Amino acid sequence: MRVKHNDLPRGYKKAIGTEAFVALALIVFFFGTLAAKLGFVTLVKTLFDLAFDLLMNTCFYIMGIAVLAGALSALLAEFGVLSLINKLLSPLMRPLYGLPGAAAIGIMTTFLSDNPAILTLCDDKRFKCLFRRRELPALCNLGTAFGMGLIVISYIAGIESPAVNSGRAVACGFLGAVCGSIVSTRLMLRKCTIFFGESGEDILDERTDKALNLLEYRQVREGSVMRRFLDALLEGGKSGVDVGMAIIPGVLVICSIVMLLTNRPGDAHPGVALIPWIAEKLNFLLLPLFGFSSAECLSVPLTSLGSAGAAIGLIPQLVQKGLAGTNDLAVFTAMCMCWSGYLSTHVAMMDALKSRELTAQAIISHTIGGLFGGISAHWFFLLTSLF
Repeated sequence: MRVKHNDLPRGYKKAIGTEAFVALALIVFFFGTLAAKLGFVTLVKTLFDLAFDLLMNTCFYIMGIAVLAGALSALLAEFGVLSLINKLLSPLMRPLYGLPGAAAIGIMTTFLSDNPAILTLCDDKRFKCLFRRRELPALCNLGTAFGMGLIVISYIAGIESPAVNSGRAVACGFLGAVCGSIVSTRLMLRKCTIFFGESGEDILDERTDKALNLLEYRQVREGSVMRRFLDALLEGGKSGVDVGMAIIPGVLVICSIVMLLTNRPGDAHPGVALIPWIAEKLNFLLLPLFGFSSAECLSVPLTSLGSAGAAIGLIPQLVQKGLAGTNDLAVFTAMCMCWSGYLSTHVAMMDALKSRELTAQAIISHTIGGLFGGISAHWFFLLTSLF
């Protein structure tokens, strides 16, 4: 019995359809064009060399940072330091973001891990009951703006070069990311208010147990202080390994392609210099907005759209070649942290928040927020240059 096309279960399509021919044509065109420019053997060798170099010198370095950051974050959470920071941030949430103070928990959890960490909180009724209906979808944008924040900041702060001041770059970039997060969240809240109308003011769930308010109480591990200390370090470090392993495909695949499109034919890993060509055409716009030192700098924010891990993996090479300076690192910090690969996570996150209808609005709002974050980081850098 043949199943009609309209009766297929969700997630199924015909085995062979238009997509197959379109995908084949695009793949042949893309790699055929690269092979015609570089030569087939050179293209294959460059891809393999890039993948190996990124795996050994970038992915494992990021994983090391992620393990240490995970251990530190688990330790801070276990002994209440995270709760203290959250308590200090909570009064700022309504004036800055238009969200309840509990949203500060979302900032801290995603900053110490990755974008989807906000979903775990949103599944908790003790957390959801503090929000109105129109406010919950905006948590997707808020959490994404701080996703992988600690890893991004730690990685860029660790770049050593006499040509850049990493500390100043990270400080300006972090402030820029905060500005971008405010713009993104506020824009999303406005869309949600229009979409939900009067029902947007409804509280999502009734509070079932006030004694378990996440702002007042925290869960701890069992055992003595020393056992809790060791468990927090080891479990946090293990979560860092998971994060490090998760970014390897993105770094190797996305970063290799981006570097092929960014590098010039005479480089150690030759490329076709497409992205610098595009950046040179847009330089009249990019220079006043972001102050990029070179056309190659555009590759980092473009990559951060899909993977923050892959984006920061591009930065050391730009610094070593003298193509990126302190201002560029500030803009990279802001945009890598604010965007943090949102194009690869936003759809799934909005679906998990049961707000699939608002996915397009969330993506548009976050695109604007990330651009504003990069522009803000540039202007913070210029302001600090006056002193």
